[in-house]
Amino acid sequence: MSRPRVLVIDPQWEDAPDLELALAGEDAELVFRRSVHGRLEDPADYATADAVLNCRSMHLLPAEAIALFGRCRVIVQGGVGFGHIDLAAAAARGIPVLNTPDYGTTEVADHAVALALGLLRGLQGYDRRLRRGNAAWDARQMKQVRRLGSLRLGILGLGRIGTAAALRFQGFGMKVGFHDPHLPVGHQLAFGWERFATPEALLARSDVLSIHAPLNASTKGLLDARRLALLPPGAVLVNTARGGILDLDALHEALRSDRLSGAGLDVFEAEPLDRSHPLIAAWAAGEAWLDDRLMLTPHAAFFSTTSIRDIRRLSMQYMMDFLRSGARPTCVNEGLLAKQG
Repeated sequence: MSRPRVLVIDPQWEDAPDLELALAGEDAELVFRRSVHGRLEDPADYATADAVLNCRSMHLLPAEAIALFGRCRVIVQGGVGFGHIDLAAAAARGIPVLNTPDYGTTEVADHAVALALGLLRGLQGYDRRLRRGNAAWDARQMKQVRRLGSLRLGILGLGRIGTAAALRFQGFGMKVGFHDPHLPVGHQLAFGWERFATPEALLARSDVLSIHAPLNASTKGLLDARRLALLPPGAVLVNTARGGILDLDALHEALRSDRLSGAGLDVFEAEPLDRSHPLIAAWAAGEAWLDDRLMLTPHAAFFSTTSIRDIRRLSMQYMMDFLRSGARPTCVNEGLLAKQG
């Protein structure tokens, strides 16, 4: 029997695929490809794959790409998010889709806290203003700098990363509240945090809002102008989850009107950045009104040299476990597969 052909798209190794080859052993043939503008250039790569390891979300798997799979048995996503994969199209062809949720939790939580602290303590604003001259030496110019222990934190999505972030924020004395409709009744009692039944109720009491929800039909565009207006004046918002949850136009207006004092974004609906967007353009031009108001990072919250090795190892292990035994503990389209009978 021939070895299954595993198509590895956009691998994240730098020098050699040592982890991938070691985990596959003699049980699979690995074929490495790089995507261009979200697709592979040769359709035959899709047609001849028995399994797909999609290492980055920059490679898209919509229905039309999945239709090219001639014999694919499984798709493994190297990462947590899977909004770029058409789960229904995969299920219609009997293909389970697995993600890799057990990496990078601490990195993303740390990054969310770092963005919030940078804004709340004025680190970026001090740096940029001081670079222009010593007139910025007076710290009292930064009116939005806050005492951390007096702030109410809102966590939107209390999963692995949301919980890790909340614990870190709590360490600075913040009072934690959260909204997550998927957690069982009474879950809040494990931490002593306040649970809010609706996003609106959470937003209305959150001086700091940190987003940790998945992107799906119920969260896409959730933070629109109406909901952002519910945040207390001077609130800070941080998004290390998915860009599509937050309306960038609404955020621009909330910052321009001084409704929000600051925002830290690691994720965007258009990646890399859509530099034509008015908010992004103002940030890129170094407009002074955003000195201490907006911090952007390039979808980097997940990253550390250790987390990259973790994601390579774990995603490849999930792939080989499936091929060897059919195990699929992280399948994200199980319900859709069940409907196919």
